Amino acid sequence: MRRADRLMQLVQILRDGTLHRAGDLAAATDVSLRTIYRDMETLAASGVPIEGERGIGYRVTAAITLPPLNLTMTEVEALHLGLSAVGDSDDVELSTAARALSAKLDAVMPEDRSRAPTGYGFAVYPFADAARGFQHLPSMRQAIRTRQKLELTLNGEERIVRPLQLDYWGRLWTCVVWCEKRKAFDELRVDQISAIRILPSLFVDEPGKSLGAYNAQRQGQSATAIKGLK
Repeated sequence: MRRADRLMQLVQILRDGTLHRAGDLAAATDVSLRTIYRDMETLAASGVPIEGERGIGYRVTAAITLPPLNLTMTEVEALHLGLSAVGDSDDVELSTAARALSAKLDAVMPEDRSRAPTGYGFAVYPFADAARGFQHLPSMRQAIRTRQKLELTLNGEERIVRPLQLDYWGRLWTCVVWCEKRKAFDELRVDQISAIRILPSLFVDEPGKSLGAYNAQRQGQSATAIKGLK
């Protein structure tokens, strides 16, 4: 399994909000404890809101709060987009200011304070190219609201999906979909989508294809995985 895929699998395991022991995570992903510790450091440095430490366990926290402001997901996206764009511009003064603001934001974000801020909007490997997917977010949000199918190209593969939910994991966006081709749920990394088109065809909730069905399936898989590790 590629490291990027394993990190995505770890995010999916940790997203339930419960505490997971490093040993259980290592068993679930078939790697060593040392590898899990390195993966947790990489995820935290990439902006995923990881909480925990060695010997205790890890979990992903949900809320993103900047005292005294409570930010919506769209507001977080706006910050992310703006800082990334300005930080990569040719204007040295503005770029420097964007990176300075990045550091100030990181200082108050709910992340591990034992590490130096890495710069909000400037993620490290393996999600450093997450900004490539920003252009697709408006189309995905529109399709979710209007319940329209999407035709997209992901890693060279053409797929037609029903977009169900967008999730944000500290500079990494994912989308829960029902894939018409695979006849199954999937959670796609938005930065891996190279092309996207909103189709005119609408969709309605059907048994086994709704967001509720996806959540129920995930809860069942999580319970089975935990039982298997005991």
